[in-house]
Parts: sequence; structure tokens; C-alpha cells
Amino acid sequence: MSATLVHGQGTRVGFYATTCPRAESIVSSTVATHFRANPAIAPALLRMHFHDCFVRVIDDAKTQLEAACPGIVSCADILALAARDSVVLTGGRSWLVPTGRRDGRVSLSFETTDLPGFRESIDSQKQKFSAKGLNTQDLVVLVGGHTIGTTACQFFSYRLYNFNGTASSDPAINASFLPQLQALCPQNGDGTKRVAFDTGSENRFDASFFDSLRDGRGILESDQKLWNDASTRAIVQRFLGITGLAAFNVEFGRSMVKMSNTGVKTGTDGEIRKICSAINS
Repeated sequence: MSATLVHGQGTRVGFYATTCPRAESIVSSTVATHFRANPAIAPALLRMHFHDCFVRVIDDAKTQLEAACPGIVSCADILALAARDSVVLTGGRSWLVPTGRRDGRVSLSFETTDLPGFRESIDSQKQKFSAKGLNTQDLVVLVGGHTIGTTACQFFSYRLYNFNGTASSDPAINASFLPQLQALCPQNGDGTKRVAFDTGSENRFDASFFDSLRDGRGILESDQKLWNDASTRAIVQRFLGITGLAAFNVEFGRSMVKMSNTGVKTGTDGEIRKICSAINS
């Protein structure tokens, strides 16, 4: 395991080495236990790092950490560690996670409105990431997290039928892939039905997501635009094929560390939440 260390605003690798030496192992074993019961937990944990929401595994880890070392390990750090562990469990490369964050009284990470929407232009996506200190490469790399997990028909079915009032489909969709998507998401069908971001590889953390973008098989319009826009296509091209996988694995860890250090609270700022889903009273 290796990673480029990006320290930010008081975080450091091994922050809990003396105050709670089992912190990282408790998180990783908890994530692994839940993953064995339900592999869909991995993409959920990865998304949580952006969306500031919680699933039971985080509360489970927090309960164990409070028993081992009360009031020491923040929910923000549990999220950062669990996101890394979820990538490893699905076959991705590990990275060193700087810890030492404290929990905010409002949000742990990106505000939901700060996240790119599924129809958003590349310029708008870049602006939102830039506001967090993240560059265009970080944008492409972190969207690459869609290599695992699913989305719902309601977020892309408009591309399959009357796209932008054209009475046809989005021309960016590969013509041979279109019938497959239409079968999964019939017109006026169940909008909550789940569909893999990375067809045939939704449980493996690999770089085939980028191959899909090249081939016109991106599910979300905002994802497919990464290939169709020249400024991001050059970055996507770096992650194509077997050689691209190695590069993607390295860059994903780097970008996750950068993202997890945006707006971070350390020192005496914020608090250490007792329960991750609620601020301390």
C-alpha cells in the first residue's frame, strides 16, 4: 500500500495512533462485516463522503469506537476511513487517510446543493469543484467512483425517449446500448428502478467506467459529458484500459484525500459527535 500524502488543515496520517490505536481496524472490520452481508454498502459508503448522509454501518462503527475510546474518533473521520475501506473491498487500491477531523454542527462534507446535478454542464461541474479547491482532474477522478453502484431510472430515462424535445434519444448514447437501457427503463415505467452506472462491473472498483464513457455507454448525462467535452476527455483517456487502471487507482486516493480535507474542522473547532446522525445537544 502506498499513497501520496496530502495533509490539510491539521489532519495527519495516524492521528489516533496513541489516543485510539484500534480506530482504523475497528472501522475496516465493521465495514467488511456489513459488506459481506450486503455488497451494495460499498458504493453507499463512497457516496456518503459527498452527500453527508448515514447508513447503519457508520453508526455501528461509532458504537464500537465509543466503547473502545469514548469521545475520541469523529464521525467525519469514520466516513473518510469507511470510504477508503469500501474501495478496497471492491478491488480498488488502498490509500493512507489523514485523520484528525472534527465534526461540524451542520454538515460533514459537501452541501447537497454543491454537488453537480445529473444534467449539469462540464463548466458548471468544474465551477462547483473549483469552489472546494478541487481541479478538473479531481472532478473526472471522483466521478470515476461511479465504477461501483447504481442510479435510478428517473435520473436518466429522459435521455432515452424525447430528449430535449427531439422525439428521439440522446445522440451521445451508443445506438447498440440504447435498446438495453430502454428495456431496463421503459417509457413511463418505474422511476425508482436501479440500474448500474458501470454495466457488468458495478461491484468491481476498476476503470471500465471510463471505457464506457468512450463507448457512449455512460448512464448519466453529466457523466457522459466527461467524454464529449474536450477539456475532460483528455483526462478520461489517461484512465482507459489496463494501464489506465493503475493511474486511476493512484489518482483516486489522492483526490479523495483532497476532497476529504475541504472545509475540514480540526483542533478545537466543531465537536466529536456521540451519535453520527445528530449533533451533540
